[in-house]
Amino acid sequence: MLFNSFPFIFVFLPVVLLGFFALARASHRLAAGWLTVASLIFYGWWDPDYVALLLASIGINYYLGTRIALMRESGRRSRGKQLLLVGIVANLALLGYYKYAIFFLSSAQKLLGHSSPLPEIVLPLGISFFTFTQIAFLVDAHRGLAREYNLTHYTLFVTYFPHLIAGPILHHREMMPQFDRRATYILNWDNVAVGLTMFVFGLFKKTVIADDMAAFATPAFGAAAAGTPLTLLEAWGAALAYTFQIYFDFSGYTDMAIGASRCSASCFR
Repeated sequence: MLFNSFPFIFVFLPVVLLGFFALARASHRLAAGWLTVASLIFYGWWDPDYVALLLASIGINYYLGTRIALMRESGRRSRGKQLLLVGIVANLALLGYYKYAIFFLSSAQKLLGHSSPLPEIVLPLGISFFTFTQIAFLVDAHRGLAREYNLTHYTLFVTYFPHLIAGPILHHREMMPQFDRRATYILNWDNVAVGLTMFVFGLFKKTVIADDMAAFATPAFGAAAAGTPLTLLEAWGAALAYTFQIYFDFSGYTDMAIGASRCSASCFR
């Protein structure tokens, strides 16, 4: 589900906001749980099969983090450091499998002179961000900087939909305290107004500027790839159009992410 898609703008975001603030009147825990479930639905919209992988990663890292913190508090820092290394290696191994397994297998086949079908490995959406976010949590736990270990809040910390797919990488010590603030669960119309304004600006950057730049850059690059010579003006125009496309695409996405978050829980203030 993309931020500029109709399902997100007209269904997902309004329903999430209404549900979050309605439940917050009864229980902050229920509201945080609602936001967690909504974030998982947002992720699963792309491919429900990978929600299990995300939850497994969260469960393992949460367990390791709590154990590392316990080791630190009990004076067994060396044991905690060992668990930290295990966690880092496990996270990087998971990331490496999905990102580089095919590359290494194909390279090995070329070296050995074999040519057999390779397995299809689909890269899970946002795996780099939720992997490095959790590595940062393990490091914070080892250093004593992670203070809260509520499972619901931790799951929300990892899966929070505005940052889950394209970042940024968050620190546990920066994000988690915000889930305990009373102000986070109170509807603030100023926040909503600012958030919607930022979201609209981001939507304009993405759908008007970036997409219009792509309409010029893509055919030019396609023609060059097909062997059609471009004039100097066309080549420079395509290069500049692509530059602006990438910039406004990322800038627009960032504004939409911050705007959506400002509306829902003010976690990027």
